[in-house]
Amino acid sequence: MPTWKHHVFVCTNKRPPGHPKGSCGERGCGDVLLALNDEVERLELFETVKVNSSSCLGPCRAGPTLVVYPENTWYGAVTAADVREIVQSHFIDGRPVARLVLPES
Repeated sequence: MPTWKHHVFVCTNKRPPGHPKGSCGERGCGDVLLALNDEVERLELFETVKVNSSSCLGPCRAGPTLVVYPENTWYGAVTAADVREIVQSHFIDGRPVARLVLPES
């Protein structure tokens, strides 16, 4: 069984249009998931970083959201354009991207 350094879950939950909570599905989570998988593969990090889609992670209004374990780092309002920075700063350099980290509630 592989032991990954980082295990990432990207919310891909989709609610009906107009739902009061909204959803990551209507905010571009598919593009984030695709960009994240592409970047992990491009940099050949697939042995240290595992990316999975997830149903609702909870902070719907902050979506698209993702969480990185084992650090328990939560990111919100992530776009595909943010992915390279997250991969380089967090997964390679060991520094979460502060501007995207969700505050603890």
